[in-house]
Amino acid sequence: MKKKLFGAFLIFALLFLAMTYGILLEFVFFYPLFMSCMWMVGGVYFYYHWERHSPGPEVLPPLMDHPFVSILVPCYNESENAAETIHSAARQNYPNFEIIAIDDGSRDDTGPMLNGLVAQYPMLRVVHLAKNQGKAMALRMGALVARSEYLVCVDGDAVLAPNATAYLVRPLINNPRIGAVTGNPRIRTRSTLLGRVQVGEFSSIIGLIKRAQRVYGNIFTVSGVIAAFRRSALHRSGYWSLNMVTEDIDVSWMLQLDHWGVHYEPNAICWILMPETYKGLWRQRLRWAQGGAEVFLKQVGKIGVWRNHRMWMLIFDYCLSVTWSYAFALALLLWAVGLILPLPSWLIVPNILPRFWGLLLATVNLTQSMVALTIESRYERHLYKTMLWMVWYPFAFWIITMLTAVVGFPKALFKRPGKRAHWVSPHRGFRWKIR
Repeated sequence: MKKKLFGAFLIFALLFLAMTYGILLEFVFFYPLFMSCMWMVGGVYFYYHWERHSPGPEVLPPLMDHPFVSILVPCYNESENAAETIHSAARQNYPNFEIIAIDDGSRDDTGPMLNGLVAQYPMLRVVHLAKNQGKAMALRMGALVARSEYLVCVDGDAVLAPNATAYLVRPLINNPRIGAVTGNPRIRTRSTLLGRVQVGEFSSIIGLIKRAQRVYGNIFTVSGVIAAFRRSALHRSGYWSLNMVTEDIDVSWMLQLDHWGVHYEPNAICWILMPETYKGLWRQRLRWAQGGAEVFLKQVGKIGVWRNHRMWMLIFDYCLSVTWSYAFALALLLWAVGLILPLPSWLIVPNILPRFWGLLLATVNLTQSMVALTIESRYERHLYKTMLWMVWYPFAFWIITMLTAVVGFPKALFKRPGKRAHWVSPHRGFRWKIR
């Protein structure tokens, strides 16, 4: 009840802030402008301080030791993709590992297909769950049967690059205070405009944000599709929560609140499938928005104490992003209503696209994309072509981000306590071949 009251108070506070005369449009345009600059500064610092000295994803990194590693592959209805995932995991340039595939009550031929792969790959073990209990439960079961302290988790529709495991475990070996390492997912589905825009988004937005967050203190979330964990850190923090829509955000916050470090390793490449329909994209981004809100509401009581002050910047950024979504939605609503009905002067939004600030924001966004794509070009050739599609990003994805945040926060606020999170397989488009 306290969390719901706090969430309701937060929504009303955000709406009140958004309606305050004189700051609505300024905040809507200045917030992304300011954050773009913050991401560029942090991303460039990360690159020059750490990234440019690395040998690159095609070169095997030097390791002090080669401890045993368990690669966990949770699967649900992945009969078309899991074989390719297992094959890429088995081809890792690492001498000492096992693969554990967890069939989470699939309704297709995933189970029999995985059983058939055991004879082909001696390092493969298969765990079958009687019914679909969610990705968090599948990962928990995999961690329980794993024989290693180091767990590499990859989705059942993803393809690991040959050196990904070595890059993921290297920070865990070198620094005993690091509890998790997130990798660098690359998009394979590129048959539609949505798919091509997401290629640029993961390179120029998500990758740059993770670099900047690593520099400024804490990472909002590991990538759910490719990440490595120290099992003792997971055990201290409570593993993956079964009732969180996004178990990756939740485990990232729990580890960092327990004072474990989360590292970003851009050389740990993983090729992934993303939805290429508006319906699939909406469901995915709504789940992300709801999941972030669930984790925030769950952990908000722990944030105020000084021992967790390293999380304050992350929390502040999250609150500002939610505020921006509500302010953006309110600005659009007032502008549209003002075209039809007379409104008081203090509620009138005369122009939703200010000429000067709109041009400045577009210029900064394109600069951010150029900076990020320059950094990311070492991981994928011909990445500059995505600049042709990134011009659509503010029109399509900002609207989706705003709407999913506005809808997702109340969904998290009024979610039934203890309700289990289950997964469904999204629609995927045409697979771009990995060269």
